[in-house]
Amino acid sequence: MFIIISNQIMKMFLILILGFICFRIKLIDHQGNKTLSNLLLMVVNPLLIFDSFLQEFTPEILQGFLIAILLGFLSHFVGIAAGKIFFSKKSCPDYNVERFSCVYSNCGFMGIPLVNSIFGSQGVIYLTAYMLAFNILSWTHGLFLITGNASPRQMKKGLTSPAMIGTLMGLVLFLTQLKLPALLTDTVDYITAMNTPMAMMIAGISLAETDLLKALKNKRLYLVSAVKLLLIPLVMLAIFSILPVDPTVLCTLLIACACPAATTCTMFALRYNANYQYASEIFAFSTVMSLATIPLIVSLAEILL
Repeated sequence: MFIIISNQIMKMFLILILGFICFRIKLIDHQGNKTLSNLLLMVVNPLLIFDSFLQEFTPEILQGFLIAILLGFLSHFVGIAAGKIFFSKKSCPDYNVERFSCVYSNCGFMGIPLVNSIFGSQGVIYLTAYMLAFNILSWTHGLFLITGNASPRQMKKGLTSPAMIGTLMGLVLFLTQLKLPALLTDTVDYITAMNTPMAMMIAGISLAETDLLKALKNKRLYLVSAVKLLLIPLVMLAIFSILPVDPTVLCTLLIACACPAATTCTMFALRYNANYQYASEIFAFSTVMSLATIPLIVSLAEILL
């Protein structure tokens, strides 16, 4: 598993560099990156989630999905507790961005291709359970962090997002075992194949938009990344190691937890007038650091799980 995920990380890193170069040579700009991000978020990602459910029903997979939902919430609650311990209003005026970044991971854009490369569609099903917790909490607790309030209308929008709709539609087909025409499923497969390259191109472009050298001088970036990429995953690994749960479920959730800071933080910050530049710096820095930390976490999981 360590070798597979290391190879996958390197492939993703090369695509990230390509995205970085495309921005620097002005082949794509900020607006183009935003358009790509919307396309990935609203179309490709939901279809990949939906596609992961198009497999034979087994009670074991359903049981694993339900367990993964509970453990997904637990993982986020551990992150919320860590955020309160390490990031306070006194230490940084943008503590809300730091807390959001350490709690919520890039489990969709980066987690899906990583999990899919190791465990296939079954792993992606368990990952959608984690993403279910992510969507519910990010549009309630996360939105409150960034804005100081969370209206029912905003929460409703998050809970009816394309990712949530894709999960529910896929779950219905999985439970009923309805078969779709091959023409339709083949078309969905073509679209979902774009997920990994698009996600990493977007990450590379976002990285090129930040002043990474300047950001490297900010010591708090190292603290946020250490809490997000090492502390929280290690705490969850310790918890998972004593649970009598299918290792595929546990490893999938651990990879999701170990992913870098979510791009959702930058999107929220842009929309609700928080410090989006700082959010972008955390995203970019943690993405680069995760290229080393994710294989480390996975190697420890191979030993303990």
